[in-house]
Amino acid sequence: MIHSRPIGTHLVLLAATLAAMLTTHDAIAQARLDQASDDSWRFSAGLGVFNRPRYPGSGDAQTVAVPLVTANYGRYFIGGTPGAGFPFGVGFNLVQDDAWRFGVALGAELTKPRKESDAPILRGWGDIPETALGSVFASYTHDWLTVRGFLVSDIGGNDQGTRIAVDVEGRYVVNERLVLSAGPGVTWANGKYTQTFYGINAQQSLIAGVAPYRAGGGLNTLRFSVGAQYQLSAQWGVGASVAVAWLQGDAEGSPITEDRTQTTYGVFASYRF
Repeated sequence: MIHSRPIGTHLVLLAATLAAMLTTHDAIAQARLDQASDDSWRFSAGLGVFNRPRYPGSGDAQTVAVPLVTANYGRYFIGGTPGAGFPFGVGFNLVQDDAWRFGVALGAELTKPRKESDAPILRGWGDIPETALGSVFASYTHDWLTVRGFLVSDIGGNDQGTRIAVDVEGRYVVNERLVLSAGPGVTWANGKYTQTFYGINAQQSLIAGVAPYRAGGGLNTLRFSVGAQYQLSAQWGVGASVAVAWLQGDAEGSPITEDRTQTTYGVFASYRF
Protein backbone atom coordinates (compact mmCIF):
# COMPACT_ATOMS: atom_id res chain seq x y z
CA MET A 1 0.00 0.00 0.00
CA ILE A 2 1.38 3.37 -1.00
CA HIS A 3 0.85 6.67 0.74
CA SER A 4 1.83 9.76 -1.24
CA ARG A 5 5.03 11.50 -0.01
CA PRO A 6 5.32 14.51 -2.32
CA ILE A 7 7.95 17.25 -2.20
CA GLY A 8 6.59 20.53 -0.72
CA THR A 9 6.02 22.51 2.51
CA HIS A 10 3.88 21.54 5.64
CA LEU A 11 0.20 20.84 7.16
CA VAL A 12 -3.08 19.58 8.55
CA LEU A 13 -6.54 18.09 8.78
CA LEU A 14 -9.94 18.47 7.21
CA ALA A 15 -10.49 22.16 6.63
CA ALA A 16 -14.16 22.86 6.19
CA THR A 17 -15.17 19.73 8.11
CA LEU A 18 -13.51 20.71 11.37
CA ALA A 19 -14.53 24.32 11.04
CA ALA A 20 -18.12 23.15 10.84
CA MET A 21 -17.77 20.63 13.65
CA LEU A 22 -16.22 23.09 16.10
CA THR A 23 -17.66 26.51 15.25
CA THR A 24 -20.70 26.33 17.50
CA HIS A 25 -18.95 24.44 20.30
CA ASP A 26 -16.14 27.04 20.18
CA ALA A 27 -18.66 29.73 21.07
CA ILE A 28 -19.40 28.02 24.38
CA ALA A 29 -15.75 27.12 24.99
CA GLN A 30 -14.55 30.64 24.31
CA ALA A 31 -17.17 32.08 26.63
CA ARG A 32 -15.86 29.79 29.34
CA LEU A 33 -12.29 30.91 28.67
CA ASP A 34 -13.39 34.50 29.30
CA GLN A 35 -14.39 33.40 32.78
CA ALA A 36 -11.20 31.42 33.39
CA SER A 37 -8.62 34.19 33.68
CA ASP A 38 -8.20 33.37 37.38
CA ASP A 39 -5.98 30.52 38.56
CA SER A 40 -8.70 27.92 39.05
CA TRP A 41 -9.71 24.75 37.26
CA ARG A 42 -12.81 24.74 35.07
CA PHE A 43 -14.13 21.71 33.21
CA SER A 44 -16.68 20.91 30.53
CA ALA A 45 -17.66 17.58 28.99
CA GLY A 46 -20.03 16.70 26.23
CA LEU A 47 -20.65 14.85 23.00
CA GLY A 48 -21.28 15.96 19.43
CA VAL A 49 -22.76 13.89 16.60
CA PHE A 50 -21.95 15.15 13.12
CA ASN A 51 -22.62 14.15 9.54
CA ARG A 52 -19.68 15.10 7.31
CA PRO A 53 -17.96 14.11 4.06
CA ARG A 54 -16.15 10.79 4.34
CA TYR A 55 -12.89 12.47 3.26
CA PRO A 56 -12.00 15.90 1.79
CA GLY A 57 -13.68 15.95 -1.62
CA SER A 58 -15.88 12.90 -1.01
CA GLY A 59 -19.38 12.66 -2.40
CA ASP A 60 -20.38 10.29 0.41
CA ALA A 61 -21.11 11.25 4.02
CA GLN A 62 -20.48 9.56 7.34
CA THR A 63 -21.83 10.14 10.84
CA VAL A 64 -19.25 10.48 13.60
CA ALA A 65 -19.44 11.00 17.36
CA VAL A 66 -16.92 13.49 18.75
CA PRO A 67 -16.12 13.85 22.47
CA LEU A 68 -16.11 17.49 23.61
CA VAL A 69 -13.98 17.62 26.74
CA THR A 70 -12.05 20.68 27.97
CA ALA A 71 -10.17 21.58 31.12
CA ASN A 72 -8.98 25.18 31.69
CA TYR A 73 -6.59 26.52 34.28
CA GLY A 74 -6.15 30.25 33.88
CA ARG A 75 -4.66 30.73 30.40
CA TYR A 76 -3.89 27.01 29.93
CA PHE A 77 -6.25 24.50 28.37
CA ILE A 78 -6.27 20.79 27.57
CA GLY A 79 -8.77 18.71 25.61
CA GLY A 80 -10.90 20.76 23.24
CA THR A 81 -8.86 23.50 21.57
CA PRO A 82 -11.27 26.34 20.67
CA GLY A 83 -10.16 28.17 17.53
CA ALA A 84 -6.91 26.19 17.07
CA GLY A 85 -8.02 24.16 14.05
CA PHE A 86 -8.04 20.64 15.51
CA PRO A 87 -10.34 18.86 17.97
CA PHE A 88 -7.95 17.80 20.76
CA GLY A 89 -4.72 19.06 22.25
CA VAL A 90 -3.06 21.34 24.79
CA GLY A 91 -2.44 25.07 24.54
CA PHE A 92 -1.83 28.44 26.12
CA ASN A 93 -3.52 31.79 25.58
CA LEU A 94 -0.72 34.35 25.42
CA VAL A 95 -3.27 37.17 25.23
CA GLN A 96 -6.77 36.83 26.68
CA ASP A 97 -9.09 39.75 27.36
CA ASP A 98 -12.58 40.95 26.46
CA ALA A 99 -11.63 41.66 22.83
CA TRP A 100 -8.45 39.79 21.92
CA ARG A 101 -7.26 36.22 22.14
CA PHE A 102 -3.90 34.99 20.84
CA GLY A 103 -2.44 31.59 21.61
CA VAL A 104 -0.52 28.49 20.60
CA ALA A 105 -1.50 24.83 20.75
CA LEU A 106 -0.27 21.31 20.02
CA GLY A 107 -2.72 18.58 19.13
CA ALA A 108 -3.95 15.99 16.67
CA GLU A 109 -6.97 14.65 14.86
CA LEU A 110 -8.98 11.90 16.51
CA THR A 111 -9.37 9.79 13.34
CA LYS A 112 -7.55 9.21 10.07
CA PRO A 113 -8.50 12.01 7.64
CA ARG A 114 -8.72 9.53 4.74
CA LYS A 115 -8.74 5.73 4.38
CA GLU A 116 -8.05 3.79 1.22
CA SER A 117 -11.42 2.07 1.70
CA ASP A 118 -13.26 5.41 1.42
CA ALA A 119 -13.53 5.30 -2.40
CA PRO A 120 -12.66 2.89 -5.24
CA ILE A 121 -10.01 5.21 -6.70
CA LEU A 122 -8.12 5.15 -3.37
CA ARG A 123 -7.75 1.35 -3.14
CA GLY A 124 -4.11 0.34 -2.76
CA TRP A 125 -2.91 3.83 -1.90
CA GLY A 126 -2.82 3.34 1.86
CA ASP A 127 -4.45 5.54 4.48
CA ILE A 128 -3.56 9.14 5.25
CA PRO A 129 -2.64 8.77 8.95
CA GLU A 130 -3.36 10.92 11.96
CA THR A 131 -0.50 13.31 12.64
CA ALA A 132 0.75 15.72 15.28
CA LEU A 133 -0.27 19.32 14.61
CA GLY A 134 0.93 22.71 15.79
CA SER A 135 -1.21 25.84 15.70
CA VAL A 136 -1.04 29.59 16.18
CA PHE A 137 -4.49 31.13 16.55
CA ALA A 138 -6.10 34.49 17.22
CA SER A 139 -9.51 36.14 17.47
CA TYR A 140 -10.94 39.61 17.89
CA THR A 141 -14.45 40.33 19.15
CA HIS A 142 -16.28 43.64 19.04
CA ASP A 143 -19.86 43.63 20.23
CA TRP A 144 -21.69 41.06 18.02
CA LEU A 145 -18.85 40.47 15.54
CA THR A 146 -15.91 38.05 15.88
CA VAL A 147 -13.02 37.54 13.46
CA ARG A 148 -10.92 34.45 14.11
CA GLY A 149 -8.12 32.71 12.32
CA PHE A 150 -5.45 30.07 12.71
CA LEU A 151 -2.35 28.69 11.06
CA VAL A 152 -2.05 24.95 11.61
CA SER A 153 0.81 22.78 10.41
CA ASP A 154 1.82 19.13 10.35
CA ILE A 155 4.71 18.69 12.79
CA GLY A 156 4.54 14.89 12.70
CA GLY A 157 6.21 14.46 9.31
CA ASN A 158 3.21 12.98 7.50
CA ASP A 159 3.15 15.35 4.50
CA GLN A 160 -0.04 17.12 5.57
CA GLY A 161 1.38 20.57 5.05
CA THR A 162 0.12 23.91 6.32
CA ARG A 163 -3.27 25.56 6.25
CA ILE A 164 -4.46 29.07 7.13
CA ALA A 165 -8.14 29.74 7.84
CA VAL A 166 -10.04 32.94 8.56
CA ASP A 167 -13.68 33.11 9.63
CA VAL A 168 -16.00 36.04 10.32
CA GLU A 169 -18.91 35.34 12.64
CA GLY A 170 -21.87 37.52 13.52
CA ARG A 171 -23.77 36.62 16.68
CA TYR A 172 -27.36 37.50 17.58
CA VAL A 173 -28.50 37.11 21.18
CA VAL A 174 -32.18 36.20 20.95
CA ASN A 175 -32.54 36.05 24.74
CA GLU A 176 -30.45 35.09 27.75
CA ARG A 177 -30.55 31.43 26.73
CA LEU A 178 -30.49 31.38 22.92
CA VAL A 179 -27.67 32.65 20.68
CA LEU A 180 -27.62 32.41 16.87
CA SER A 181 -24.48 32.77 14.76
CA ALA A 182 -23.56 32.87 11.08
CA GLY A 183 -20.71 33.91 8.83
CA PRO A 184 -18.31 33.17 5.97
CA GLY A 185 -14.85 31.68 5.99
CA VAL A 186 -11.91 30.98 3.71
CA THR A 187 -9.03 28.49 3.81
CA TRP A 188 -5.66 28.61 2.08
CA ALA A 189 -3.55 25.44 1.88
CA ASN A 190 0.03 24.98 0.76
CA GLY A 191 1.25 22.58 -1.91
CA LYS A 192 2.11 19.71 0.41
CA TYR A 193 -1.37 19.60 1.96
CA THR A 194 -3.08 19.88 -1.42
CA GLN A 195 -0.90 17.22 -3.05
CA THR A 196 -1.40 14.75 -0.18
CA PHE A 197 -5.18 15.12 -0.15
CA TYR A 198 -5.95 15.85 -3.81
CA GLY A 199 -2.88 14.91 -5.87
CA ILE A 200 -2.08 11.64 -7.66
CA ASN A 201 1.58 10.61 -7.89
CA ALA A 202 3.08 8.19 -10.41
CA GLN A 203 2.64 5.08 -8.25
CA GLN A 204 -0.93 5.94 -7.39
CA SER A 205 -1.59 6.60 -11.07
CA LEU A 206 -0.48 3.08 -12.01
CA ILE A 207 -2.57 1.49 -9.23
CA ALA A 208 -5.76 3.42 -10.05
CA GLY A 209 -5.34 3.54 -13.83
CA VAL A 210 -5.75 7.31 -13.98
CA ALA A 211 -3.39 10.06 -15.08
CA PRO A 212 -1.04 11.64 -12.51
CA TYR A 213 -2.35 14.89 -11.04
CA ARG A 214 -0.14 17.53 -9.50
CA ALA A 215 -2.10 19.64 -7.01
CA GLY A 216 -0.56 22.98 -6.05
CA GLY A 217 -1.16 25.27 -3.11
CA GLY A 218 -3.56 28.20 -3.05
CA LEU A 219 -7.15 28.97 -2.15
CA ASN A 220 -8.61 25.68 -0.90
CA THR A 221 -12.17 26.34 0.32
CA LEU A 222 -14.82 29.01 0.69
CA ARG A 223 -17.53 28.28 3.26
CA PHE A 224 -20.53 29.60 5.13
CA SER A 225 -21.59 28.39 8.56
CA VAL A 226 -24.65 28.88 10.75
CA GLY A 227 -25.12 27.76 14.33
CA ALA A 228 -27.33 27.97 17.37
CA GLN A 229 -26.67 27.35 21.04
CA TYR A 230 -29.20 27.11 23.83
CA GLN A 231 -28.33 27.22 27.53
CA LEU A 232 -30.66 24.81 29.30
CA SER A 233 -29.26 25.71 32.72
CA ALA A 234 -26.15 27.16 34.29
CA GLN A 235 -24.39 23.85 33.56
CA TRP A 236 -26.11 22.31 30.53
CA GLY A 237 -25.95 23.64 26.97
CA VAL A 238 -27.02 22.24 23.60
CA GLY A 239 -26.38 23.41 20.08
CA ALA A 240 -26.44 22.72 16.37
CA SER A 241 -24.33 23.77 13.40
CA VAL A 242 -24.42 23.58 9.61
CA ALA A 243 -21.53 24.46 7.31
CA VAL A 244 -21.28 24.34 3.54
CA ALA A 245 -17.83 24.55 1.95
CA TRP A 246 -16.96 24.85 -1.72
CA LEU A 247 -13.61 23.44 -2.86
CA GLN A 248 -11.47 25.74 -4.97
CA GLY A 249 -8.49 25.56 -7.32
CA ASP A 250 -6.63 22.28 -7.73
CA ALA A 251 -8.71 20.69 -4.96
CA GLU A 252 -11.87 21.26 -6.99
CA GLY A 253 -10.30 19.94 -10.21
CA SER A 254 -8.79 16.78 -8.73
CA PRO A 255 -9.92 13.34 -10.02
CA ILE A 256 -10.18 12.36 -6.33
CA THR A 257 -12.85 15.01 -5.74
CA GLU A 258 -16.34 13.58 -6.19
CA ASP A 259 -18.25 16.68 -5.07
CA ARG A 260 -16.88 20.21 -4.75
CA THR A 261 -19.69 21.08 -2.28
CA GLN A 262 -18.87 19.73 1.17
CA THR A 263 -21.65 19.91 3.77
CA THR A 264 -21.31 19.18 7.48
CA TYR A 265 -24.05 19.40 10.09
CA GLY A 266 -24.43 18.23 13.65
CA VAL A 267 -25.74 18.62 17.19
CA PHE A 268 -24.02 18.58 20.55
CA ALA A 269 -24.61 18.78 24.27
CA SER A 270 -22.16 19.83 26.96
CA TYR A 271 -22.02 20.12 30.74
CA ARG A 272 -19.72 22.46 32.60
CA PHE A 273 -18.62 22.06 36.19
